[in-house]
Amino acid sequence: MNTHASAPERLIWLLAALVAFGPLSIDLYLPALPAIAANLHAPVGLIQLTIGGFLGGFCLGMLLYGPLSDRYGRRPVLLFGISLYLLASLACMLAASGEQLVALRVIQGIGGGAGSVLGRAMVRDLFPLARAAQVLSTLHLVTMIAPLLAPLLGGLLLQWAGWRSLFLALTIFAALILLRVALRLPETHPPAQRHSAGLANAFLAYRSVLACRHSLGYLLALGLTFGAMFAYITGSPFVYIHYFGVPAQHYGWLFGLNIVAVIAFTWLNKRLAIHSNADTLLQWQTGAIAVAGAALWLAGAGSLTAVVLPLLVSVGLTGSVGANCMARLLQQHASRAGAAMALAASGQFAAGMLASAAVARLHDGTPAAMCLVIALCGTGAWLSLQLQRLATPASSATSTPM
Repeated sequence: MNTHASAPERLIWLLAALVAFGPLSIDLYLPALPAIAANLHAPVGLIQLTIGGFLGGFCLGMLLYGPLSDRYGRRPVLLFGISLYLLASLACMLAASGEQLVALRVIQGIGGGAGSVLGRAMVRDLFPLARAAQVLSTLHLVTMIAPLLAPLLGGLLLQWAGWRSLFLALTIFAALILLRVALRLPETHPPAQRHSAGLANAFLAYRSVLACRHSLGYLLALGLTFGAMFAYITGSPFVYIHYFGVPAQHYGWLFGLNIVAVIAFTWLNKRLAIHSNADTLLQWQTGAIAVAGAALWLAGAGSLTAVVLPLLVSVGLTGSVGANCMARLLQQHASRAGAAMALAASGQFAAGMLASAAVARLHDGTPAAMCLVIALCGTGAWLSLQLQRLATPASSATSTPM
């Protein structure tokens, strides 16, 4: 690893902006989903697919950019990805139909995946291990704050200038970051550290991680809890704004409650992890998500409160489950840490895409689709860990170098 201990601290905020591509692209335009459907004369379910389409492209992009950057360097791959994102964002602003918007969001997601995966990879290139952990914590905080602020900003832009202004804002953001990367960000992965077989080795590592049955419980729990969160992201604008009559400009406040819950539960998880192992915490956390999901499904259509309160648990625990699952995966696959994390992250977004698509497909004008998918994902996450316990204890699993 290239450890530039004297790397300028100003680069941290640029790296943070790179990992913000994902949450900004998803959360900024959430309050505008009903308005987009009305303006484009498109079915609600079709417009909801713009979220799943973005997630699918984002997932694919992350799987591709890591190995490509190992072989060709970070800068050219990052510049390509941001440029693709910029052009797709501009095209989204000009979309004339729901079908066009879905297709363009897929392309936008492919471009945006570069910032998410390479921002983190560059931290490993630039900083020694101890400092890298601190920087990655800062980047994680950004991914929590961005979803909190983005819907609030999106609601204001929607009210002042219409839904197309949201994609203009993303275009301007991408242009500024592209300029900053081109002028200020050096290549962090020099030719001496690259290898011509990078792509082949990366895919072999993916296969090796998947072949370890002890990892599947963690990967499934990680993906399904993330899927529950994206079922909420997809369905909540219509549930809150259309079904319960919440003003679009106030949607961000309700959305922000869940981000606050994520931050609070993540802080609590760090405290509990000092005295409890990750597997014990995961059992309690996925159990709580399953119970909250069941409560949401049984009573969610009754009142706004019956939706909001269970979601504080279902969505709030997502970050804690993710951290504990990734910690166990890293422990099992120390020699394949990069591949394990890329597979875990892309699996999260793949599950998010499927859950989002399910909510869109089952939408019937009530909270039922969102509540059902969240309940199924929560129960599935808990069951995946119970099934894992029937196998050989995960702690006995070892990962051999490739």
